[in-house]
Amino acid sequence: MPEYRRILLDGAVVRTVREGEELVAGDGRRVTTEDARHLPPVVPSKIIAVHLNHRSRVEEFRITLPATPTYFHKPTSALNSHRGAVVRPEGCKWLNYEGEVAIVIGRTARNIAPADAAEYIAGYTLANDYGLHDFRDTDAGSMLRVKGSDTLCPLGPGLVTDWDFRGKSLRTYVNGEVVQDGSTDEMTWDMHYLVADIARTITLHPGDVLLSGTPANSRPVQPGDVVEVEAEGLGRLTNHIVTGPTAIRTDVGAQPTESEEVLSTALGGDWEFRGIRPPKRG
Repeated sequence: MPEYRRILLDGAVVRTVREGEELVAGDGRRVTTEDARHLPPVVPSKIIAVHLNHRSRVEEFRITLPATPTYFHKPTSALNSHRGAVVRPEGCKWLNYEGEVAIVIGRTARNIAPADAAEYIAGYTLANDYGLHDFRDTDAGSMLRVKGSDTLCPLGPGLVTDWDFRGKSLRTYVNGEVVQDGSTDEMTWDMHYLVADIARTITLHPGDVLLSGTPANSRPVQPGDVVEVEAEGLGRLTNHIVTGPTAIRTDVGAQPTESEEVLSTALGGDWEFRGIRPPKRG
């Protein structure tokens, strides 16, 4: 399966193809995957994410899915790359990972059937749909700051074409420990359905990204943690968590909260029933 990566090479943005442990530019220059300065593998005009899709996540929150999926939008300013730093703003506590598979559009899509959706997909990459749940109470369902704050959408490491999404494992690691362990087979709505559903009313352009949902056990991470997302055939997306250099301003806008809704989302839907207390934060 061909894999393409966008990197910064000698000061220029270059699209490369992976050959083993090397990335090869069109002019023949080579750099190792370890030494490469990665960029997001695509430049989308929009990033759309499904709220809930994996059955294990639905069961964790003890809810019933609607008959059809619901979505939210992540601004492109949230984009991040393989090995990029994910910023938890000073004054916030509840930053959660969500390992996912991202669908990348290859052809302009509008009003297409699910059976035809594969023809409009360029390939797939990994994503970590981070959520800053400190703002969950104040976003009124839009998830704008929760999921759209700067750096909260790492993609990569590369775009893989000709990848069959069926029957693939999906895992997230924090500091080397498996914290999410799921499969694409537990998705209620598959990749083709999601593309066709969105394209009914929203034109999808080449490079646009759809995030397909995360398995159970999304939990908070701390500055200094290394978070990795892995799926069979798509490699491993790695990021580290840092604290933002400035605090959330207090002279404008809603402030971070720590309500029951915030805690139950950050710690898992049944945290209060399992006798879990929120961890202490410095």
